Amino acid sequence: MAGGSSPSPAAAPVQVRCAGCRGVLAVGPGMTEFICPKCHMAQRLPPQLMPKSTSSSSSSPPPKPPAKPSLPPSTQPRRGAPPAQGVDPTKIQLPCAHCQAVLNVPHGLARFRCPQCGVDLAVDHAKLQNFLASSNSAPPSGLAPASGPTTQVPPVPFLQILQPGVAQPLQLVAGATIPMVLPAAEPEEINEVAIDVEREEDEGGTVGETFTDYRPPKLSLGLSHPDPVVETSSLSAVQPPEPTYNLNIMDELDETKALSCLQIETIVYACQRHLHHLPTGDRAGFFIGDGAGVGKGRTIAGLIWENWQQGRHKAVWVSVGSDLKYDARRDLDDVGAKCVQVHPLNKLPYSKLDSKAIGIKNGVIFVTYSSLIASSERGRSRLQQLVQWCGHEFDGLLVFDECHKAKNLIPDAGSQPTRTGKAVLEIQEKLPEARVVYCSATGASEPRNLGYMVRLGLWGEGTSFHNFPQFLGALEKGGVGALELVAMDMKARGMYVCRTLSYKGADFYIVEAPLEERMMNMYRKAAEFWAELRLELLSASELIAEEKGNSNQIWRLYWASHQRFFRHMCMSAKVPAVVRLAKEALAENKCVVIGLQSTGEARTEEAVTKYGVEMEDFVSGPRELLLKLVEENYPLPPKPDSFQQGEEKFTEIQRKRHSAQDVSFKGRVRKVAKMVDVSDDDTDDYSPSESDHESTESDEEFHMCQICNTEEEKSLLLHCSSCSRHVHPNCLTPPWTGMLTDDWACYTCKIVEDEEIEQDAHVADFSKRYDAAVEKKLKILDIIRSLDLPNNPLDDIIDQLGGPDNVAEITGRRGMLIRALDGKGVVYQARNAKEVSMEMINMHEKQQFMDGKKLIAIISEAGSAGVSLHADRRAKNQRRRVHITLELPWSADRAIQQFGRTHRSNQTSAPQYRLLFTNLGGEKRFASIVAKRLESLGALTQGDRRAGPSLSAFNYDSNYGKKALTMMYRGIMEQDSFPVVPPGCSDDEASIQAFIDEAKAALISVGIIRDAVVCNGKDGGKFSGRIVDSDMHDVARFLNRLLGLDPNIQNRLFDLFTSILDVVLHNARIEGQLDSGIVDIKAKKIEMKESPKTVHTDSLSGALTVLFTFTIDRGRTWESAKAMLEERQKDGAGSSNDGFYESRREWMGRRHFILAFEGSTEGMYKIIRPAIGDALREMPSTELKSKYRKVSSIDKVSKGWQEEYDTSSKQCMHGSKCKIGSYCTIGRRLQEVNILGGLILPVWGAIEKALAKQVRQIHKRIRVVRLVTTNDSQRIVGLLIPLSHNITKLQIDFSHCLSFA
Repeated sequence: MAGGSSPSPAAAPVQVRCAGCRGVLAVGPGMTEFICPKCHMAQRLPPQLMPKSTSSSSSSPPPKPPAKPSLPPSTQPRRGAPPAQGVDPTKIQLPCAHCQAVLNVPHGLARFRCPQCGVDLAVDHAKLQNFLASSNSAPPSGLAPASGPTTQVPPVPFLQILQPGVAQPLQLVAGATIPMVLPAAEPEEINEVAIDVEREEDEGGTVGETFTDYRPPKLSLGLSHPDPVVETSSLSAVQPPEPTYNLNIMDELDETKALSCLQIETIVYACQRHLHHLPTGDRAGFFIGDGAGVGKGRTIAGLIWENWQQGRHKAVWVSVGSDLKYDARRDLDDVGAKCVQVHPLNKLPYSKLDSKAIGIKNGVIFVTYSSLIASSERGRSRLQQLVQWCGHEFDGLLVFDECHKAKNLIPDAGSQPTRTGKAVLEIQEKLPEARVVYCSATGASEPRNLGYMVRLGLWGEGTSFHNFPQFLGALEKGGVGALELVAMDMKARGMYVCRTLSYKGADFYIVEAPLEERMMNMYRKAAEFWAELRLELLSASELIAEEKGNSNQIWRLYWASHQRFFRHMCMSAKVPAVVRLAKEALAENKCVVIGLQSTGEARTEEAVTKYGVEMEDFVSGPRELLLKLVEENYPLPPKPDSFQQGEEKFTEIQRKRHSAQDVSFKGRVRKVAKMVDVSDDDTDDYSPSESDHESTESDEEFHMCQICNTEEEKSLLLHCSSCSRHVHPNCLTPPWTGMLTDDWACYTCKIVEDEEIEQDAHVADFSKRYDAAVEKKLKILDIIRSLDLPNNPLDDIIDQLGGPDNVAEITGRRGMLIRALDGKGVVYQARNAKEVSMEMINMHEKQQFMDGKKLIAIISEAGSAGVSLHADRRAKNQRRRVHITLELPWSADRAIQQFGRTHRSNQTSAPQYRLLFTNLGGEKRFASIVAKRLESLGALTQGDRRAGPSLSAFNYDSNYGKKALTMMYRGIMEQDSFPVVPPGCSDDEASIQAFIDEAKAALISVGIIRDAVVCNGKDGGKFSGRIVDSDMHDVARFLNRLLGLDPNIQNRLFDLFTSILDVVLHNARIEGQLDSGIVDIKAKKIEMKESPKTVHTDSLSGALTVLFTFTIDRGRTWESAKAMLEERQKDGAGSSNDGFYESRREWMGRRHFILAFEGSTEGMYKIIRPAIGDALREMPSTELKSKYRKVSSIDKVSKGWQEEYDTSSKQCMHGSKCKIGSYCTIGRRLQEVNILGGLILPVWGAIEKALAKQVRQIHKRIRVVRLVTTNDSQRIVGLLIPLSHNITKLQIDFSHCLSFA
């Protein structure tokens, strides 16, 4: 390397870690600039990997190689990691003073932690300024590493290792910077306070009120709804189109008052929407997204009656259950449509509905989703039957009630569309003129579940999206903000309504039910048993290794049973809490509704089949599940009977061998015949009978050799005792020379006998192995039977709350176990009594509860669909309902439906909800699934993701959760360091290593770490293995498998995961990447600057896309700030730390001033700034004291406060030389804000193009904002358009986009 002609060591590709996504890249030789193929960040090689300068202008010899690597072995942060990271050209490259790693430092960042060695660093800006000046004047050869020649750039230390508790600047080695990417030294841009303000603004605005009271904004028909109804404040800011449709049934409704103003409004807009056709030629559809209990059924009945009056006497009503036909009949009667017949399709034959045999000419065909996909034995489907009855020109109502049942038409990757979703799509295609109504409170819990709503016209011809996948991709890319736009867009076009009953008075509490000691021991032993069972199955599976398909099936069943088992254990752990809460509610004169999803009926019926109808105790679901898993799937070697075929073959050989004839006689005949043939004597005096007769005396002395076929004396031939053959000793191969014994056997028989002995030994061996496996299986079954496991929760709860006489069961099971009359044992009996049929048992039980004869009801999804259990004013039982969720439903759809059983219209009191979780971290797996749906559900069906019951704290299965899981796994596998200290560990390396070893063992036991082996040598006793790529970000699998661990390590792993997730979310928030949905813009003054500009008009509804421009003043005057402090001190609510503070660091010769109050949480302070008023986040006291100091001089504060207040009206915090110029809004008091309101989807393409050109990352995201003008209280919700030079270009893009739309 010293010689100038030596080949470059960089001839091979070098490995560099990407500065953006941190993936490992292979950079080709000679390449210094590159783009990451994954995150597309443009970057350069770090200095230590840069090729040495060969400039001809330099006469100096090539610089010597570095004396030491930039990352010494002692400071290597992770095993096998690339030695350097790519250079982000938008940041300053500075080497760490400790490990010498080159870091990408954002401009203005003063304090940070080295990601390589973990030491705390801080920048000395004064020394950095001198360094920048010297670096920018250095020749190109200054690209050499720090250890190279020191004559080019003086080693100016400007970063030092920050000692704990000592406020001193850090020092970085100067030589590792890259002069070509350093900006000019402008101290105006290095403003610590501006950095803080920028982060606060990137985090989003404040959260305003979620709901507003609802009344139809443009209709004044009908009476008010009987209960308070609300709409999200986001949707309330969107106005629907003007109503132009006149109802035929309005006069009748004025008399009967059967429908409220909300229901009439829905009918008007639905009928108005049905007058239009989409560009595809299909009739436009309508979406009723009202919440549970608002009265969607009666609204549908009103729509049917209105269409009946218009002469459309055929309608199809698709719903979830056949029992709901009674509700349909009731709703039609209530609106006055008693003449309209309801025909349940499942009770009718498959022949033509309008035939003479059936005779249905008009009315409502009521069909369930399950019937919609049914077909007869002859192949005729219900779908074909409906289409034939309607006819191709059918223009009546086609109602999809509870249309969330048709979801998953566009499923996730790897799964198939549901038959129901395809049937719903097909019937819409075959009836293009049908007036389609989608009706569900949960119809769009995920954007992909909109796939069957083709009549809304959100994609396809005449829209910004050619097809649904393109529409779906745009929404998923845009995040929650994009989803919120869909709901607002649909309302603005007049095809969507979404109101919900007010939840005022309804309480949502998440109740933690800690495991009792007995349950904790039970759970721990169960976890140990499952781990041992897994090892047993691994060992037993080796016996059937050749049957790979069977092995895979075993493990699928194992993990499915594993999840079901511990889910059942979690339910059982909550039984004591359920019983306690229920008894407390009854003592407070309330009644109780307990919700669960599974009843354990299958396990109960299996136990009854095995043990009979009388048993000693209730069935243990977990035990029966384990028994079934082992009994039916424990791998056994082939039975010894399987060798029967081989034995039969051997027996056949023996049979043939022993039945072989003695060929000596025949041999003689053949020989004599041969002699006769060759004789010259032509006489035919020879007679075989005579010859035989003549030779009978010599038969006993002569035999034929069956090898050479010659006759020989018996004494000279060998006789086989097995096959009875006679042979010459010399005819055998090899010739026989041994002694002749009575039991001599020929070679052939000897081989067969040896094979028989070997076969017998083989069968005996397999029989032994089989018997051992069976014995092992029986032993495992005995262990399962001896385990202390909980009973079926449903039976247990009913028993502890007084039995079936006190508890109304509304489920789908047919039988139940009840305590015997003598108290000894339990008896299985049918749920229905003699006077009540099984079909009506749930209705009977419901009535018992509503009449107050039973004050506790237990409901499951199967039995409670459409059931009303609220405190109805018409019911005898008007006690307040306490709704306890023993088992959280699998999806938000089911959760909302279950919550809606007890919260409905016309109730005397709102329910109290109690959501039970154990203190097991793994159980939050189920909460995670539902919370993910609820968050998205609130965004789509209500326009605001905060609208649903708040379970967002339990939403872990997100992109951020996947990133946190990957970071945790890498830390456990010792591929990277943990970003946080694991729970229960101190900072010392020994405790962290002990946790890693324990975590590895735990993850091995639940199959996440695979191919595990115990290391030898210096790492002796440690585990090694691998986690497959698909598992690295599979949060669902992690939370699922977590259930099967000991509660101690389970909770420690879960706490580590959530702690890392908090760090990931915090970093995303700081970087402006966190998707915060709709945020509120708050200011002391918000006014519209000029008249809104219309950029698009919808051809169907006339709805507009409008660009608003507002001026806002966010500042706080000195007088106002001083008055706030004086008032707080007067009230005595303040603390000694309240007051005015000034920044410790100067900026352009001035200091920043703030007013700090102690916040709602101890140690946190609310900050008020002159330029932006109230800060969006509270500041910890440690940060406050490190960055600011308290000021006692009011005159000093007054002057500084006023100067900053006045200056911020015209410029940002970066000063007059800000690189963005007048378009920068950081810390600017007076601003212009552009909001695109109204319809957004038609101009989606133009928006994406404009936002993609923004400089700041936060400006590239879809951001939906909400504000209220201070002068006229006008509420505006829309898309925030960054104020920049692109705004004019954006308007041009709009015009160009819409000119050919």
